[in-house]
Amino acid sequence: MEGISRVSPQVIAAYTYCEAVTGAQARNFSYGIRLLPQAKRRAMSAIYALARRIDDIGDGDWPLERKAEHLGRTRALLDEIREGSVEAEDTDPVKVALAHSAALFPIPLDAFDELIDGVEMDVRGTEYQTFEQLRVYCRCVAGTVGRLSLGVFGCSDPKRGAEYADTLGLGLQLTNILRDVREDAANGRTYLPAEDLARFGCEQGFADARPGASGGDFRGLVLFEAERAQAAFDEGLLLLPMLDRRSRACVAAMSGIYHRLLERIAAEPEAVLRGRMSLPAWEKAYVALSGLAGGRAS
Repeated sequence: MEGISRVSPQVIAAYTYCEAVTGAQARNFSYGIRLLPQAKRRAMSAIYALARRIDDIGDGDWPLERKAEHLGRTRALLDEIREGSVEAEDTDPVKVALAHSAALFPIPLDAFDELIDGVEMDVRGTEYQTFEQLRVYCRCVAGTVGRLSLGVFGCSDPKRGAEYADTLGLGLQLTNILRDVREDAANGRTYLPAEDLARFGCEQGFADARPGASGGDFRGLVLFEAERAQAAFDEGLLLLPMLDRRSRACVAAMSGIYHRLLERIAAEPEAVLRGRMSLPAWEKAYVALSGLAGGRAS
């Protein structure tokens, strides 16, 4: 790969592709990335583009064998980057952009292998009996992205920062799980721990949106999980003082958007059974700008 002091047209084109993917597909992630200086913004787009590819493999309609094959190829791609054997002329723009970013920043590429581990759990249809089992999954599919991001951001205390990134990822992923509970159920997936479903009498599932159709105390279940997510946000956001101003604004924007969504869910738990909850674009932009101004919009 070329020296880090000069960026070739091929590498610029690769970054442009990754930024296009991020802008088109990262509904919440892109608001924070926009607040970063160019080099960090490009690197974060490369990280997102590969994470998106991995996630799309898991969510795709391919048979299990084909998914396993593609995930294996992605692990091989990571090996090429670790070995420094990627050329700017490579035809895979995500590989080219990520290889260049890994030469600029200490990105912990092994976290991508953990992300693949998490997607393989989805491919196998893994269900979670306990919250601790779910926590492992959340570390794989969400905490990893936080740790990858820290490689780009920099952190005054890398060890503690990585721990906070995992915890913040837990809060984000629990919010995702609550938001998508009906959609996941319709696809035959339940992420909430079986022990929690039994505790609140909700073993029947969530695919039916009629009031009371889920059985048990659905409201109590959502509030219980939302409280866990809130605790994860509270602890994970201790990461912010360890980051520089622009990186802190990026994290504050992304987490702020999800935190507002969590507040909406906690205020009206039954709404997640009626459809996918989201924030309007103007509100996401407001949260992002609040993060840049040094505040934490919530």
